[in-house]
Amino acid sequence: MLSVFDLIAVLLVLTATFGWFNHVVIRLPHTIGLLTMGLVASLLLIGVEIVRPEVHLYEDLTVLLRQVDFRATVLNGVLAFLLFAGALHVDLSLLKRRAWPIGVMATAGVAISTAIIGVGLWWISGILGVPLPLTWALVFGALISPTDPVAVLSTLKSVKVPETLEADMSGESLFNDGIGVVVFTILLAIASGAGEGGASPGHIAELFFVEALGGAVLGFVTGYVAYRSMRVIDNYPLETLISLAVAAGTYAAAA
Repeated sequence: MLSVFDLIAVLLVLTATFGWFNHVVIRLPHTIGLLTMGLVASLLLIGVEIVRPEVHLYEDLTVLLRQVDFRATVLNGVLAFLLFAGALHVDLSLLKRRAWPIGVMATAGVAISTAIIGVGLWWISGILGVPLPLTWALVFGALISPTDPVAVLSTLKSVKVPETLEADMSGESLFNDGIGVVVFTILLAIASGAGEGGASPGHIAELFFVEALGGAVLGFVTGYVAYRSMRVIDNYPLETLISLAVAAGTYAAAA
């Protein structure tokens, strides 16, 4: 049985290999290339097991991956630094000028996307003979509607788009998470039968101010304090340490 360190080492080697192959041969945007190659590798593992039933690669890998609590690792660790890295390179002045379209896309856009995906999944599941309640289909829609800011910003670095479009896309991807949490929580409460309290106007307003606006205010305050602190020093290691402390500390306080 592989240790956690061995598992991390294997994943790093595979990611580096896939990344190099994509950069040299396929030449897709980095995030899209890694996702594509990961899907292909998974399909190959399944194909090997179909052709050679005595081989249990997929089952063995599943056992290894279950050693890692991905929910705790991603949500309570890696995500803080990924979001921080994504927001670090956003042009704040351009973001302010495009505040209105970004706000509309981050709110109405998430709601429309949730409805389209949820209704589409509900309709397709009925056609396939595995009917899914509309409320749970909408929960799924809310779950995947907010775009990944890290993937969006990484893609924008390698694709030439107008400056305003880049600001709209990057800003929307950063601010839609709070709205997504509100929509997901409300729909989950309705789907699970806790709709009376979970979807009341007061609860919706509280969620919006705490999750959407509260997170933005907390991030702005801690970021500004860190910015003022780093202005009075000229020490790269200490500046790096402060940046990491802001990302981890702010995320821990918000959680």
